[in-house]
Amino acid sequence: MSTKPAGAEDGAGTPAASGWRKVPMLIVGLTALLVVMLTAFALPSINSGPHKVPVAVAGPGPAADQIAGKLAAARPGAFSVRKVADAEEARDRIDDRDVYGAVVLGTKPGARPEVLIATAASPSIAASLRALAQSLDPAAADSAVAVHDLHPPTDDDPNGVGLSSGALPLVLGGYLAAAAIVILLREPAQRAATALGFALLGGFALGALLQYGFGITDGNYGLISLAIAFGTAATCLTIMGLHSVLGGAGLGLGAAMMILLGNPLSGLAAGPEWLPSGWGAFGQFLPPGAGGTLLRSTAFFDGSGSFRALLVLAGWLIGGLALFLIGARRAEAKTPSAPAAEETGKEQEATLTAP
Repeated sequence: MSTKPAGAEDGAGTPAASGWRKVPMLIVGLTALLVVMLTAFALPSINSGPHKVPVAVAGPGPAADQIAGKLAAARPGAFSVRKVADAEEARDRIDDRDVYGAVVLGTKPGARPEVLIATAASPSIAASLRALAQSLDPAAADSAVAVHDLHPPTDDDPNGVGLSSGALPLVLGGYLAAAAIVILLREPAQRAATALGFALLGGFALGALLQYGFGITDGNYGLISLAIAFGTAATCLTIMGLHSVLGGAGLGLGAAMMILLGNPLSGLAAGPEWLPSGWGAFGQFLPPGAGGTLLRSTAFFDGSGSFRALLVLAGWLIGGLALFLIGARRAEAKTPSAPAAEETGKEQEATLTAP
């Protein structure tokens, strides 16, 4: 009589042999996943730089054309110049997030140009415009070309990098929350209530941390918190909706969409125009990109320039909720009702006790 436990026998059909067959597939599959992740995160950074960044030029026609030519020659393809009437319009365009900066030409003979920037909109683009300021008037001393920062970062975050450092945690937070909710809860109503409650409470908690804990933002705390909550809810409900319809594959698809694509293409660190052409624009139609734009707009520009981001997030939120409801109804249709299940149980019991 054999004393080997069940499932431990040697042979091609045993569980042990089946497990060993999975080992090389797992090694190759996980290695491929690592390569994909590195490519997704590193490639946009390697090819980053200004790509058709909208900037304004205010001044007389011929002088404005000359400045536009200098900008094009200094960084070919980097800037998209928009002519405006005067300095006031240039400031309004920056405040409304239509442009990232502006060159204002003096109206009097011999007047020096000045450069307007908004570091809060993009630290990288602001640094590029600072570097180009001197080339606009090479004969002037370093201090002659004035650079005015209309939207500077906070004193606690002078380089303006604090907000961008939270991009991945914000995306992971929404994804991990969705995964935990679908694993730990079964009732659709409980899942939906938990997701919305988490998004709201998490938004205000992270908003307080950014503003009062780290000093990264100094805008309207309520608007900042609601922006975080909206982005988190869109991410969380989208993942839950995909899981509700596709099961475990939905979690994988959600991870690829939000983490592998959405996070590196969000443009939160330097703006979508700093990413390779086309990819930055594509990233703005994913929840991480739209959520990042909404957060930066509410944190530093009183919500200006956030309309498209609101529409994108609303679309993902509604779409995720629709998928979630479809999956919930499918599950409900497959599950027998309580009276029917009770009746079936009684019939089975009667069959077992019958002589």
